[in-house]
Amino acid sequence: MVDDDEDDREMFRDALQTVDPSVKYMEAADGMAALEMLALVQMQLPDFIFLDLNMPRKDGKQFLAEISKLPHLKGVPVVVYTTSKNCRDMDEVKRLGAVHFVTKPFIFDDICLAIRFVLVEGWKHAAVLGRATGPLQAASAYN
Repeated sequence: MVDDDEDDREMFRDALQTVDPSVKYMEAADGMAALEMLALVQMQLPDFIFLDLNMPRKDGKQFLAEISKLPHLKGVPVVVYTTSKNCRDMDEVKRLGAVHFVTKPFIFDDICLAIRFVLVEGWKHAAVLGRATGPLQAASAYN
């Protein structure tokens, strides 16, 4: 999840724990910090990255462009999780490699539903890629 709003991060984290308490959750301050975290050799790659579009230093689109250049991150599904409803944003992030686009819900149960959908669909996507081999992890980059 890439998000510059602390309240959104907290609500997402709480919803994620409600949906699946076994998920190992990580977060970074922005797209640049997330790239630095993902570059660490000892870090296990996440099963998913939830990413906001509007952030300082490195926004979501810049982040997507950067990870597409990094061979070890190409197989990590990125879910854009943003307030945007703009069709151009949806098309652009798809071209940049995002696997799903979620306009942020504001009701807790709806956030849980969106996360549950992504995790179930994500397992299907990860299984096709041969990545669904261990505990589910979600990495989030936040501002």
